[in-house]
Amino acid sequence: MTINLALEYIPRRMEELGYGNDYYLRFRHLVLQPAEQVELAAFNQLYILVEEVQDVSVISEFGIFDLSLKNANEMLYEHQGQITIQNNASGIKHIRFIQVIPKHNKRNHEGDK
Repeated sequence: MTINLALEYIPRRMEELGYGNDYYLRFRHLVLQPAEQVELAAFNQLYILVEEVQDVSVISEFGIFDLSLKNANEMLYEHQGQITIQNNASGIKHIRFIQVIPKHNKRNHEGDK
């Protein structure tokens, strides 16, 4: 997925989830050292992977993105929940996401008006 496609996708996805335009965007550029593993807690957020990265695996409640897997039938660019990012290379890897952070859940606040 490209940054432009992600920026087109995010408003539609957030509307589907009931947030409308009530969210923040944050560009996340992670730099992983050789064999480094990073854990992200994104339980009420979405992380949208905006480029394909070799030798890096991203595993979350939504699924997996790992180009080295030969038996995977789908690679997911949208991740949520506990996210584990692993650099499987012997060199530094860069991985870029757009983090989508809802301001609040409209569905839970409609009765407050």
